[in-house]
Amino acid sequence: MQENKLKNYLLLHFIVFIWGFTAILGALISIDAIPLVFFRMALAVIFIVVYFILKKKSFYLTKKGFLNFLISGIIIASHWIFFFKAIKVSNVSVALVTMSTGAFFTSFLEPIFFKRNLKLVEIIFGVIVILGLSIIFNFESAYQLGIIYALISSFLGSLFAVLNGLFVKKYDENSISLYQLFFGTLFVFVYLFFAGKITPEFFILSKLDWMYLFVLSSICTAYAFIASVKIMKYISPYTLMLTINLEPVYAIFLALLIFGEKEKMNPEFYLGAFIVLGVILLNGILKNKEVLKQKIAQRLASKK
Repeated sequence: MQENKLKNYLLLHFIVFIWGFTAILGALISIDAIPLVFFRMALAVIFIVVYFILKKKSFYLTKKGFLNFLISGIIIASHWIFFFKAIKVSNVSVALVTMSTGAFFTSFLEPIFFKRNLKLVEIIFGVIVILGLSIIFNFESAYQLGIIYALISSFLGSLFAVLNGLFVKKYDENSISLYQLFFGTLFVFVYLFFAGKITPEFFILSKLDWMYLFVLSSICTAYAFIASVKIMKYISPYTLMLTINLEPVYAIFLALLIFGEKEKMNPEFYLGAFIVLGVILLNGILKNKEVLKQKIAQRLASKK
């Protein structure tokens, strides 16, 4: 039992490491953000379709599911486009630290979709995060466009996560992923088609780009999703939250090793990053303690 728990915990760290490596691949791939997202999503769809066939899973989709996944597929595609744009115009460190604001966008979006009151502590933490970002924004003027793109991506990613919080109660997780990726691919393809980008030359990429895209779509997208869903059966939300917060740390460390001088920032950047990541971590700890208290209260109430 203990060995199995350790195995899943190590697997969780590997998955978070993979998610962090996504940003590195985005910087290494030479094509622009929109074609990059198209190839990433299209290849991931192929891998997940193969998975469905091997596991003999149903491809059935209701009309309501069609509409839900069409909208959320466009959102996730747009999220990735702005994410990779942020990396292309700035660097991995700036993009990932800014993307860490997603937890706070979610804090403001959840009350709207789940019909709960906004908490004072979330507003306070939100203000502190804005302070941290303003330090980065003011002292890293060369990366301001990247910060703006990353903030847009962060908001879209949070909106996507909140919507999936509703969908997961009604649909199979694997079906959600397949159809969101499919409709996202279709959305990007239609845009590229009407922009006149879909030509024979569009599909001619360097061998290195194809290799990076293969890793990005198979391991960092298709595999990471399926593995992360499976591991949620064995890892507590508290452990999951703490480990996911290590994603920017892993990615920034990797970026420094791979890109060197390009990733070295002013001391003010690291001060702002420390504020943002520190508040994100503290917010996660407090929220998980609150969830734990609620579960204990429910158990005590059920015994009465």
